[in-house]
Amino acid sequence: MMESASNRPRLADLILLIGRLLLSLIFLHEAWSLAADITATFDIFAKLGLSAPLALATIALQIGAGLSVATGFLSRLGALALALFCLATALLFHTNLASQNELLHFEKDLAIAGGMFVLAVSGAGSISIDKLLRKRTSKMPPWLRAVLS
Repeated sequence: MMESASNRPRLADLILLIGRLLLSLIFLHEAWSLAADITATFDIFAKLGLSAPLALATIALQIGAGLSVATGFLSRLGALALALFCLATALLFHTNLASQNELLHFEKDLAIAGGMFVLAVSGAGSISIDKLLRKRTSKMPPWLRAVLS
């Protein structure tokens, strides 16, 4: 069966996929790095006055929301979570703007948050698990349909 032109992914959807993958990569890489040496991660968090459970929650958030954005599964929710995470990180940990390095991290976090907010509004596009699930929405509760659209 031939696919109609309207069912084929458009260039915009390919660009959304590439953008989602690039945005999620930083979170998946960081989560892997934190998890790979969990003892050092706990030590770093402790030096910042943060608990081990918060370190584990950070790793879980970065993996879960990172995969959400990458795969396009509940991508709006994943993108929103990561946008808020980036804003919190910028405002809590990168506030010494007199330091060029801290300023760079602050601006990077704001830029990533901006990209995630755009993704939260635009959705993942047609190359996503959300799109596959939307085809079966007639039997879903309205709240789930809203999250997938």
